[in-house]
Amino acid sequence: MLSIVDFLTVHTFRTMLIGCTLIGALAGSMGAFIYLRKRTLMSDVIGHSATTGVMLAFLVGAGILGIDGRSLWILVVGSVLVGTLASVCADAIAHSTRVGIDAAMAIMLALFFGTGMVLLRIIERSSIVGRGGLKDYFFGNASLLTIGDVQTIAVLTVVVGGVAAIASKPLAAHVFDPITAEVAGFRSRIISPLLLVLVSVAVVVGVKSVGLILMVALAAIPPAAARQWTKHLRTMVALSAGIGAVGAVLGSYLSVAIGKIPTGPVIVLVLTAIFAISLLFAPGRSVLVRRHGRRRTRRTLMEAVS
Repeated sequence: MLSIVDFLTVHTFRTMLIGCTLIGALAGSMGAFIYLRKRTLMSDVIGHSATTGVMLAFLVGAGILGIDGRSLWILVVGSVLVGTLASVCADAIAHSTRVGIDAAMAIMLALFFGTGMVLLRIIERSSIVGRGGLKDYFFGNASLLTIGDVQTIAVLTVVVGGVAAIASKPLAAHVFDPITAEVAGFRSRIISPLLLVLVSVAVVVGVKSVGLILMVALAAIPPAAARQWTKHLRTMVALSAGIGAVGAVLGSYLSVAIGKIPTGPVIVLVLTAIFAISLLFAPGRSVLVRRHGRRRTRRTLMEAVS
């Protein structure tokens, strides 16, 4: 098995590690907000819908502007625009019709993912330079990350983190009680789209490394695990970011050390293991603690009756 020292000395692996760690921390932290808002599957909508964004961004970049259609900046911009559009449409359908939010999200996911698949086939049959390998963005390939990609991810992480910190109070009020937040002066028409944009950036930034489809795990599993350990929003956001980063670090190393297994799926498995540990052993909310509490209550009641 490859040692940690050897892993860190290889430029490709070191670049992959830094990029995936930033992605895990960003997705985990922003995932906490939609988890508390009970919109975790919105990250799945964004991830699948971003396939259309990736294809459109590639078409505009390589086919119309004549530039590198695989630039992470171009892919992120296209994916964020389309992913946010899909999320806003799902919320609009749920608020203005009798269709539930779950059905609305499923409709938008299917619509934009299907559109992306159609665009992919059109691109593959075209003569646009660099059209090959676009399918890799569905599941990602972390070994293809470059220094430029990592710098882009770092900039986006700082920007999203800064905006979330500045707007922490209205975001917190919105995720816990949108009606109360509206009464307090925080306009949902501004806060809700802002949250969707931040989450969209956090999800689609992993397009090259983890893949659009698997990014839902990085936005969903860390906050679910962090919620088992704390009741405070700030602590949950920080812990969720830490879990996402740790999962990315371990997953990146194991994917290479075990035998060059795809990084994205390994990160998902590591995060799932962390979530299982949290469910079993987190104080106060774990399965074992709650089972022990029920047994103790039952025993107390039986003693009182007898």
